[in-house]
Amino acid sequence: MALINLKCFRACASRVQACRQLLTRGRVIHRCGPETGLACPYGSPALQVAFSVPGVQGVICRKYHMELGNPPSSIMATVNLHGEAGNHFKSKSKQTEEREVLKELDNCHSYEEIFRLVSSLESLMDTTVAAVLQRLCSVEVEDGRPKHAEDLAKDAVFQSLCFQLEQESPNLSDPALVNSLSSLIKLCVDPWSTLVVRLIAESQERLRKGQLAIKDLCVLAEGFLDLEGPDCAVLEQIMDQVQSTNLEDWKPDEMVMVYRILQLGVGKRGQYQDLLNKMNHLTVSQVPKLSPRLTSAVLNSLVVLDQTQAIPLVIKLCKYSVRHIPSFTDDELIHVLEAFIHFGHSDFFFTEALERHVAKHAFTMHPKVVSRVMQYCGRKRILPKTIFDAVAESFIYNADGFTTAQIAEQIVPFGQLNYLPPCAPSLFQKLERVLSTRFAQFQPHALLSLLHSCTLVERYPLNFLTKVFSPYFLQQLQAAGPGLTRSVLSQLTQLFLTVTMECPSYEGPKLLPKYRVKSFLVAGHSLESSVDTHFYNQVKAGLIDLLGARMYFASHVLTPYCYTVDIEIKLDEEGFVLPAVQYDEVSQRIALCIDDQKRFCVNSHNLLGKEAIKRRHLKLVGYEVVQIPFFEFELLENQTDVLEYLHRKVFPSSYRLSW
Repeated sequence: MALINLKCFRACASRVQACRQLLTRGRVIHRCGPETGLACPYGSPALQVAFSVPGVQGVICRKYHMELGNPPSSIMATVNLHGEAGNHFKSKSKQTEEREVLKELDNCHSYEEIFRLVSSLESLMDTTVAAVLQRLCSVEVEDGRPKHAEDLAKDAVFQSLCFQLEQESPNLSDPALVNSLSSLIKLCVDPWSTLVVRLIAESQERLRKGQLAIKDLCVLAEGFLDLEGPDCAVLEQIMDQVQSTNLEDWKPDEMVMVYRILQLGVGKRGQYQDLLNKMNHLTVSQVPKLSPRLTSAVLNSLVVLDQTQAIPLVIKLCKYSVRHIPSFTDDELIHVLEAFIHFGHSDFFFTEALERHVAKHAFTMHPKVVSRVMQYCGRKRILPKTIFDAVAESFIYNADGFTTAQIAEQIVPFGQLNYLPPCAPSLFQKLERVLSTRFAQFQPHALLSLLHSCTLVERYPLNFLTKVFSPYFLQQLQAAGPGLTRSVLSQLTQLFLTVTMECPSYEGPKLLPKYRVKSFLVAGHSLESSVDTHFYNQVKAGLIDLLGARMYFASHVLTPYCYTVDIEIKLDEEGFVLPAVQYDEVSQRIALCIDDQKRFCVNSHNLLGKEAIKRRHLKLVGYEVVQIPFFEFELLENQTDVLEYLHRKVFPSSYRLSW
């Protein structure tokens, strides 16, 4: 382990000037193949230094097989190397000092604060230098690029750290070496600079000797993934060494680090599935030991790697995540919620804990987290009213700071689950103001889903429908992914039906017939739920007994208004039941809605929005709608009870049967 003295960087200013162009500022890295020699399109001094290092010329290639000459001796007499330092580094005072520096480092939130802290120190251990670079990545790298690349490249402290890392690369500890390399790659330091070339060469040498620990192998793998992607040849060597170790000896954080490198690309396309299967099996027993951060990280990896065969692990992680909800960061909670959504899992106790957490922190949570919470509730048909009320209140005050996607994601579940909060008037007034000022910023499909959701709860966006039915907006829908799918056309058709039936004052453009569907009942994202076969058969048997024959009712009747009626019964003027095939003399039609659990919110008698609007529209076109909900039918003990129940529901004012 090397101890780096920072007081001497002024003495090597002339050599440090070669570091000024280390940052590539997001340029695409073009690698040199053997056939092109060193003719790379970079002319920075840093690259020239890299080419002048003894032993490097002619060996820079895709696999980074390079041999440096004799290890460079330090030109700075005050730099203490591990061999010179003796037991000095093991002293308690040094360890205490390093811990204090790391604690201060965590409180730095800009590169200026980080370098100010570093400048105040007389010397740093190499692991602390690596931590400095890692912290730089945390505060500076955004969307894969450093935010202040030029300022970093010109900073004297950064130059000194880079130059001394370059000089002392053979003397760095394994963690300091791989963490420094990985951080410099994330900071977009020129991969052909002397600094990075030497760190890569030293890392490969230690990899060849097999001396790197699991954590160091994972950090090195992440660095090469950032540098060259999952096809990098070095990754295969790293994974061979990872698999050669005993998985049962891995600590929980080591297991999570291996999950991460597999998630980042190494394990995609089904590679290393045998290793993943072993890891999934062993991690089940480690779940109680995982911290909130590690729990979230494993769930995120399982989602990215689509480990649908690891359901026992998923369920156990989800179960233990309940206790961590107050401790999760925003990003960690997002990963947990995405796992629940991806694997189709739900947990009553998780929802309860989430309800308490959101109700308390809705106003301060990141809108991305709130959006994911609402998406989880909508997908799982869960209606925790406390969450929805808190989100509605937060939306009224904070919506101006939300992205258009977040606005849609937070409002759509209100329509999906057919719920209006106590503050509904203020909520939709705020939504109308946001739409008025930011209409053009919405993605077409998100906007359509948002407006359609409003109609499910009888909130009619008449001011905006003229734009939605315009040829220009329809062209936008068609051009944007996923295009004019059957689901999109169904939403457009139902929007048009809604304004036609429920908004007689609407005089705007109409939806052209070519954009209308014939039926809302389609596979996938259907606007109505198909009837449960078992429940339907029970009701059908009771109706046959009630009406006397199967001929007196029809099943799965597609109406001219796109809705499919579960069971239709026709009556004449005197209230007598007509055969299903008879079309004249029909005075009244009865639509029986056989409503099983999937047509309601979970553990609730609250109909979903798509079912509520169906009933409204059927009534408006003349049907008498009779609801047969599962929670009433389940109470019937025998066929006599079924017969009396159906008679009471279908013919409530009749004292005798007429057929």
